[in-house]
Amino acid sequence: MEGCGAPHAEPVSAWSFATAGEIRFGPGVARDAVEAAAAAGGRALVVCGRTPGRAAWLTEALAARGLGVEVIATPGEPDLGMLDAAVEVARGFGPDAVIGVGGGSAIDAAKAVAGLVHEPGAVLDHLEVVGRGLPLTSTPPVLIAVPTTAGTGAEVTRNAVIGVPEHGRKVSLRDARLLPRLALVDPDLTLGLSRAVTAATGLDALTQVIEPWLSPFATPLTDALCEAAIPRGLEALPRVLERPDDREARREMAWVSLCGGLALANAKLGAVHGLAGVIGGRTGAAHGAICGRLLPRVLVANEAALSRRAPGDRSLARLADLRRAIAGALGGAESEAFATLERLVDAAGVPGIVAMGIRPGDVAAIAEASGASSSMKGNPVALTVEELSAVLAP
Repeated sequence: MEGCGAPHAEPVSAWSFATAGEIRFGPGVARDAVEAAAAAGGRALVVCGRTPGRAAWLTEALAARGLGVEVIATPGEPDLGMLDAAVEVARGFGPDAVIGVGGGSAIDAAKAVAGLVHEPGAVLDHLEVVGRGLPLTSTPPVLIAVPTTAGTGAEVTRNAVIGVPEHGRKVSLRDARLLPRLALVDPDLTLGLSRAVTAATGLDALTQVIEPWLSPFATPLTDALCEAAIPRGLEALPRVLERPDDREARREMAWVSLCGGLALANAKLGAVHGLAGVIGGRTGAAHGAICGRLLPRVLVANEAALSRRAPGDRSLARLADLRRAIAGALGGAESEAFATLERLVDAAGVPGIVAMGIRPGDVAAIAEASGASSSMKGNPVALTVEELSAVLAP
């Protein structure tokens, strides 16, 4: 993005960057999962979405290669009960490789199962916020991630998001051992996605290159990824919504999603995801849709708070650059850029605040609970409960 990067960067101290052991990107790379699993041993556990038939191309190829295959289907975003049951299946099967194929929910479930299959004790002990957050102590099976949506970037992150219904929230299982050994990002697997899934996952991808770029934990490497990905995402998302079979636009969104995963794993997220984890746990609304609905509102809140409390902050200058990027990609005036972004969210068919199940009487509690989220640490300014509540106003 023009105007981004070095002019606003603060002096860089020591930093690190962690990601999947290997990333392969491009049409057709999904097929590499078979040989990678075979190299790991004779037993492959496939964790997929609610319809196992959509992963038949993989399970049939694994079986033809002579591997023993077990399949676990995730009916939705993984929760503690589903994870407990899946880990028991995995322990009985004894996989040499675990392959997550599907959207972020399937890949998160695969990461969690792989991480916990050899761990003693309760699953809950390893969860953040509601559990003890214990680190993993054993080496997982070879973990291979094959995303079929362009949104979460879960194929290159070290956490798995798990719903805990009794606590009314989503939390993370987080450990470096959850980074997949191999990430296979094949844009052609996103062809045929519904408009609703394309919109929700695409808005999640866009959020996940914007929030790490505004984060105080940003590094030169995450900046380089986000600065290139933000305008590409802003331009590609409307195209893929208008022309679902546009392979180039699908490829662009897959790239943006991958950049978001790489960035968030190393620079954190922000208030959009801090709120989304609580809202998703309470309402069951789709994560990407929540993020898309909240993104323009949180940008407005961050800009206002920074203007009052830290007028010289680097992130305030970056918000101005973001306004220019939105105006350049979507049209309209820079001064109205966040409203323009909200109109894109509306046009994508994302439900409103009330339609997502956020009741006025729950707003303050959601705002309060979001403060404990690890994502909130990456917000460029500490937003008060009152400011977060205003974001959730109908």
